[in-house]
Amino acid sequence: MVEKIQTILSDSKSARWTALFIVAFTMMMGYFITDVMSPLEVLLTKPVAEGGLGWSSDDYGFFSGSYGLINVFLLMLFFGGIILDKMGIRFTGVLACALMVIGVCIKFVGVSHDFGDASIYLNIIIFKGNLPMSAAIASLGFSIFGVGCEICGITISKIITKWFTGHELALAMGIQVALARLGTAAAMMGSLPFAKAFGGKVSAPILLGAVLLIIGFLAFLVYVVMDKKLDRSVEEAKGEQPQTAAAVDASEDEKFHFSDLKLIFSNPGFWCICLLCLLFYSGVFPFLKFATKLMIANYNVPENLAGIIPGLIPFGTILLTPLFGSLYDKIGKGATLMLIGSAMLAIIHFIFAIHILPYGWFAVIIMILLGVAFSLVPSAMWPSVPKIIPMKLLGSAYAIIFYIQNIGLSLVPMLIGKLNGTDPSYMTSMSVFCSFGVAAVALSLILLVIDKKKHYGLQEPNIKK
Repeated sequence: MVEKIQTILSDSKSARWTALFIVAFTMMMGYFITDVMSPLEVLLTKPVAEGGLGWSSDDYGFFSGSYGLINVFLLMLFFGGIILDKMGIRFTGVLACALMVIGVCIKFVGVSHDFGDASIYLNIIIFKGNLPMSAAIASLGFSIFGVGCEICGITISKIITKWFTGHELALAMGIQVALARLGTAAAMMGSLPFAKAFGGKVSAPILLGAVLLIIGFLAFLVYVVMDKKLDRSVEEAKGEQPQTAAAVDASEDEKFHFSDLKLIFSNPGFWCICLLCLLFYSGVFPFLKFATKLMIANYNVPENLAGIIPGLIPFGTILLTPLFGSLYDKIGKGATLMLIGSAMLAIIHFIFAIHILPYGWFAVIIMILLGVAFSLVPSAMWPSVPKIIPMKLLGSAYAIIFYIQNIGLSLVPMLIGKLNGTDPSYMTSMSVFCSFGVAAVALSLILLVIDKKKHYGLQEPNIKK
């Protein structure tokens, strides 16, 4: 009976698409905050006397990497996945949204208050030295926000899988990614002009982001109500028919057990996707953090327009990720899509590294191509996980992937900030990004081989006819 009701609900287009757009809106607001300070490096690194915050390239790199510090070193994402599988979507989602709001408020305090010459000495990973108090507090807030944002991400991934398995799963995930990238694009293109409209105040776009995020939190609460009604209907259906012994056993099989985690850790395809996610996202998101200044230094783009060109990357994903997701749903070839996207990533960063044609128009073309690559891999990677991992373990599986991804999101910006301080030509840092793409190509090829051997179905369509 439960299966019947769930089938009816999932067959209802209005129900599943309403659920999708509600949670996708929340995630879009989260990604706006994630990238709202990326175009502001030019203001953050200006001397205080000129209206900036006086951060160094190292300081900015540490701040950018602080997003994943708590996730990585306190294993919060791993625990978040277990909480999701044990406590459910509603509890975990509300917790995640609350952490995001708290984090962005602390971040706002960091960039809006004058701390004078106060600083704090840190010796963390590759950062060693005095960090301005404004950067330290902003980094603390960004770290807390990062915990909430990543847990929210795995929660929403499980929500989409719940509603769209057997239907337009890749398309749904593609649209969710596209809307998230819309948040990124708005931040990349609008943050610097918005700050300058308020006298160059870095705090202005942060405050705007905080308001938008609160609206996103309220949107998720609407989904909570929707989810409660769904569960109530399922429970009512259970009461209409007596539970047989077989039904009880089947229900028990669907419950989360810690011993089941071995099904994740022993899965070679899962680890390929984990490492591919680490390499690919390390080649894109940290790049976006520094791309605005790259446009100014190497492509002679005016400061006011420099954030617009990197903003083309998420705009490309907005249009293309649903398209590639729909393609995966209908014809399959998920592993092939990941391979093509990884190869494009390597080639594009190689072009940035050798620094040919230092003109804004050429940078626009390269950014558009990077947007295509950034559409190909996520549109295939995220819908591939449910083909490899059982539904009851998806929360933990996505958490592990996000955890591995956060290692790159934390350490790579710190490394790039340090490299850019010693090599302002960006050749060294672009070479690092290129190496990520090459390694991702190798992993994609390995995944193709494993898929053929294990019969995961990554090359098969998602829509069952």
